[in-house]
Amino acid sequence: MDLRMGAFGIDSVTPVRALVEQWEAEAWDQEAFPAPRLDALRATAAWTTFAEVSPGRDAQDLLDVLRLIGRVDLSLGRLFEGHVNGLQLVATYGSDHQRTEMSRASEAGALFGVWATEPMPGLRITQIAEDAWRLEGRKSFATGAGHVDRALVTALRDDGAKQLVSVDLTTERHRADVSGWRVRGMQGTISGLFDFSGITLRADSLIGAPDDYQTEPRFSAGAWRFTAVQFGAVEGLARHLREHLVATGKGGDPIQRARFASCVAGARSAGEWVRRAAQLAEAQSDDAVPFVLMTRGIVEEAGLAMMDAAARSVGTASFFTGNPIDRITRDLGLYLRQPVPDQARDRAAAAWLEADCWGEDPWW
Repeated sequence: MDLRMGAFGIDSVTPVRALVEQWEAEAWDQEAFPAPRLDALRATAAWTTFAEVSPGRDAQDLLDVLRLIGRVDLSLGRLFEGHVNGLQLVATYGSDHQRTEMSRASEAGALFGVWATEPMPGLRITQIAEDAWRLEGRKSFATGAGHVDRALVTALRDDGAKQLVSVDLTTERHRADVSGWRVRGMQGTISGLFDFSGITLRADSLIGAPDDYQTEPRFSAGAWRFTAVQFGAVEGLARHLREHLVATGKGGDPIQRARFASCVAGARSAGEWVRRAAQLAEAQSDDAVPFVLMTRGIVEEAGLAMMDAAARSVGTASFFTGNPIDRITRDLGLYLRQPVPDQARDRAAAAWLEADCWGEDPWW
């Protein structure tokens, strides 16, 4: 059996690896929405394969796809990770009919997204008839606003519970307002405001029961996916730094070698944390949440160290527009802020103080 083969014998990684190698050799406006690259991903099995992911080979394949994309384009990685998240939410909480419709839409190339952040007073959903619901309010930092085809959004019900709903946006793109998305990094995600006010839905647009979206460990442990995208960028920086040191002869300097060695050690450690986090999360393990939360901090540290090392070793050239180190640094610097990283590490530490995670060697 080919060890690259995941669910149903489909190799989802090799085609993505080939695309990434092609993209690394191209000049690309990273500030633009990556529509051509999304189209290329649509043509691979990765677009539809990861709606359901089991521990083992499936989880490893998804990790590899996410880190490969993150290595070359963090905005693309953010969009694709949100697409996978949307597919998985419908597969997990949706009805048989909803899962069938999700499969049809994704096979037809629909881009899914998950939007939970919102400005006050938030997005609300009200039942207006036996089979009709109305949305009122907006979502903010909506990745791919104006481009996402199917948005999975949380909306507050009249009873105070949060309801996950699926909204077809193919005829609603005009509702996006991306005028405020003026950032140094991750510009290609086009993460703006989206106004849902007045949109009416049928009952079959409601995904799962109230508050299902925040069910643990899936809710918090699912963050492993974006750590995989971020880790891919850390790997990308390491590759570019090595190429610079070799090409310029600076690798003969023991100070440069020591700096590079430290970065490689940090990156490899982060990679092992991401790998284990993926397996625990997809197994819905009791340890998944604190492990994933701590993994976020480990990847953040590795990313910050790698960005600093690249700036120090490459110098002024690393800040020039068009240098991949500059692009990755700008994008990763913003992406690592998602969301409340200090709180994530604190929650992990508190969980491990409360329960002995080494009892009978469960980690080792």
